[in-house]
Amino acid sequence: MLGICNDSGPKPRCLVTDLKLSNYINHDDPPRKKKPFLILLSQAHVHTLDLLVPATCVDSLQQNLSVNGNGTLHYAKIHMKLLDIISGDFFTQYIKTPGKTNISMLSEGRSGIDDVYKLHEGKLSLEVDKPTFEQVGLEGKAIPSLGRKHIKQRYLVEIDLRSPSMLSGKKGLERVKWAFQNVLYETKTWLVVDLKDPGGVGEGAMADFQPSIRKVEPMIERIKEALVPAWPEEVKDEDYADAAELLEWIGLAMMISPRVEKDDDVDPYLCRYQVPTAFGETKTQDLVRLRWRGLIYPAFAQSLFLAGLKAAGAEWLAISAVAFDGEAYTILVNGDHGISWEYRD
Repeated sequence: MLGICNDSGPKPRCLVTDLKLSNYINHDDPPRKKKPFLILLSQAHVHTLDLLVPATCVDSLQQNLSVNGNGTLHYAKIHMKLLDIISGDFFTQYIKTPGKTNISMLSEGRSGIDDVYKLHEGKLSLEVDKPTFEQVGLEGKAIPSLGRKHIKQRYLVEIDLRSPSMLSGKKGLERVKWAFQNVLYETKTWLVVDLKDPGGVGEGAMADFQPSIRKVEPMIERIKEALVPAWPEEVKDEDYADAAELLEWIGLAMMISPRVEKDDDVDPYLCRYQVPTAFGETKTQDLVRLRWRGLIYPAFAQSLFLAGLKAAGAEWLAISAVAFDGEAYTILVNGDHGISWEYRD
């Protein structure tokens, strides 16, 4: 159930931000409300994460990841009903005691087409069609269709399972239970990650659902003698078109495209791409891309970004992520300066 995204909707907005990083970043307690860290923490369910660095930095990066275990992604695949989430030991352990255990979950389904359920930080989101919404009897809101024709209206129901009203015997929880018993009763395939102990996913109350554990190491690919553009020290309003060309280059490099190689000799009739030179002359570097695919949670992305910053030092790095709902971001850091691109529906 990886690689699920909605290709039928309109193209998302791209927000470009000029970033200034602090000279000192506490890796044990990094900022949470300031970009680029705010961007990293804003995507709860990412399916692909790429990290691009110069080859001279990769040994230090891999050593840091192996020592701390931050380079290995752990998650589980289970089959369960919505009713199982709010019942028994599972509800008590993972929802009502967030200080000890905390999980993030994503169900199968294509956003905008199928019923899709998400659970993160105790908040359950249900994306359903109009007939289902009318049957469940829970408060929700219409998802904007942005004027698209021939698109059936869909609704979003959000439930805070850690609310005081979500206790056994109270009306709030009983209404939700009724909906899960009589309307949303099908068994779904879920991807699950333990936010408190990622390596221990599948233990505790989750073990009753026979989870299939996934352990993901990064896929590593290299580009020999790539032409790397000069990175700007500041991006002004009039430079955003040039910044878009930098984003295009990063995208090609993340794809391991031969178009960024120094000796690329593609027929100009087929492709006329040129590495951007708006901010200065290009230089030649060997590059390494590390890729993770799975259920990637915000803290994992942040730990990789911090490890990349430590390994890169005065060099540059780029990190890119794509979420299951189609939103994405790319962050470029060069020394204490950076640029971020955020794709939002």
